[in-house]
Amino acid sequence: MSHVFGRNARTDLPVAVSGEGCYLIDRDGKRYLDGSGGAAVSCLGHSNDEVKEAIKQQLDALAFAHTGFFTSEPAEALADKLIKHAPEGLDRVYFVSGGSEAVEAAIKLARQYHVERGEDERDILIARRQSYHGNTLGALAASGNLWRRQMFNPILVETRHIAPCYAWRDQRLDETAFAYGQRVANELEAEILALGPDKVMGFIAEPVVGATLGAVPAVKGYFERIREICDQYGVLLILDEVMCGMGRTGHIYACAEDSVSPDILTIAKGLGAGYQPIGAMLASRKIYDTIAKGSGFFQHGHTYLGHPVTTAGASKVFDIISSESMMEQVRAKGAQLIAALTDRFGQHPHIGDIRGRGLFLGLEFVADRETKKPFDPQKAIHKHFKAAAFEAGLICYPMGGTIDGQHGDHVLLAPPFIINDSQINECVDKIDIALKKVMQ
Repeated sequence: MSHVFGRNARTDLPVAVSGEGCYLIDRDGKRYLDGSGGAAVSCLGHSNDEVKEAIKQQLDALAFAHTGFFTSEPAEALADKLIKHAPEGLDRVYFVSGGSEAVEAAIKLARQYHVERGEDERDILIARRQSYHGNTLGALAASGNLWRRQMFNPILVETRHIAPCYAWRDQRLDETAFAYGQRVANELEAEILALGPDKVMGFIAEPVVGATLGAVPAVKGYFERIREICDQYGVLLILDEVMCGMGRTGHIYACAEDSVSPDILTIAKGLGAGYQPIGAMLASRKIYDTIAKGSGFFQHGHTYLGHPVTTAGASKVFDIISSESMMEQVRAKGAQLIAALTDRFGQHPHIGDIRGRGLFLGLEFVADRETKKPFDPQKAIHKHFKAAAFEAGLICYPMGGTIDGQHGDHVLLAPPFIINDSQINECVDKIDIALKKVMQ
């Protein structure tokens, strides 16, 4: 009898005992192709010797030094690497232990920045519907994922939400993709004006929406317009790349493809590749200097931030993923995977859309392909698909409530960057097996 408080009290999970490249292996010897990197985490697979060796060497030198007293060589080195590749204007790195912590830190920093500038009235955050930013109370309040919020709504800080950029469902027949993007981007300006331009502290969004929408990128020009609006009204732009960043889309930072630089950016998941728990918040020089010249102290902190072992492991991960050859590989394998998915399922009666960037892809399930009608939520298609895929030996990331928090189903794919041709075929074959079982 287990004493672990698991995610689901009604599920008995197999015991994972080893990892080999793109596979996880359970106690009974069954092999599972990790088609989603867990939750878009394991970008280098499960047995990278270079990363493991970097962690071991750091343990031999120094395990822990609290950042209230010391910095460390691995943290300094990793921060330098992250900023070297970062979007223009970002200059400082605040390390944490995961994505939710990174978003929580970003929200607090946005608030403190405005207070330090004498704009205490700026206390409202705007986000988007059908988004997910984490499970701490602040990050959950920012999230537009209805079912994750429902239990905790009474204790969440109010956050305003505007429409996502979800062209496949929301673009009108009489408008171009660009015009659609401008229309939904302008909802931000309308919301700022409705609240009062001096009341809004920040706007947070995922460049490619992950878990809640299933790898939905913005249309061209959307984020450039968002940046203009934020600049016009003194609102900080926070980009959440916890899931889509660190090379997942074929660029080290996902926002590079959208030609935009944020004021604050959050990363996690692929930064540690699953070898150690780590996340980070990157802030602009303007924000850092405001704090440094004001109170001098960011009123926030966690015990394990900047941990020497986690930053040493992540530093080696970053060395590997930041090479141009690795990013070329992600783009090439992503194109290969989406081509294979389109070839097999492009005309499937229950696959409405195949989308994404790099090795960050989604398939949206529909009851009717022509009308885009979703399945009845009572059918719980995403749950049955996850179980069928897992039985077939494929780990993937399905989710329900794609459209509005209740209706719609999709599956997210985010395999390791090292996936090979035969594993791409295996992934598609096992999706096919699961689909046939669920849609029969």
